[in-house]
Amino acid sequence: MSELKFDAPYPFYKNYIDLLDDVDLLDMLKRQLKNFPNFIASISDDKMSYRYAEGKWSIAEVLVHIIDSERVFQYRALRFSRGDKTSLPGFEQDDYVPYSNANLRSKESIVEEYKAVRNSTIQLFENLDEEGLRLKGMASNLDWSVGAVGFAICGHQRHHRNILRERYL
Repeated sequence: MSELKFDAPYPFYKNYIDLLDDVDLLDMLKRQLKNFPNFIASISDDKMSYRYAEGKWSIAEVLVHIIDSERVFQYRALRFSRGDKTSLPGFEQDDYVPYSNANLRSKESIVEEYKAVRNSTIQLFENLDEEGLRLKGMASNLDWSVGAVGFAICGHQRHHRNILRERYL
């Protein structure tokens, strides 16, 4: 499965995928499911609303953004893997944040939602064969393979984890 990771739209999403080692997609999805909740748990409750600069998202907002984005990417992967050729629109991530109520949520609720979404993502990809992973679709005016969407999910999470470590923690 790993050879599909470079079949991503360039250059924006390639940056996420390039953060990943040469890994098996399902292995990476499962490893992140084990590790990311521990990372979230290591953040003190009083830091969850911290912003490193004015106008930047809080830690809680970044975490919910990761979850929201995975839902969007998962939906794209489902549509493409079922042969749907409808061009899908992009989504404006900044519009989602004010409605997420992230800063009102407990860290535990964010972890539980992350686990639920990631388990669903794993179920979707576990039931795709090589042919299904190679199917393509259009989203945000970019051509994607299903496999590339899966790697983008993993790389997007790693990108934001790195930002949290470097700028917030």
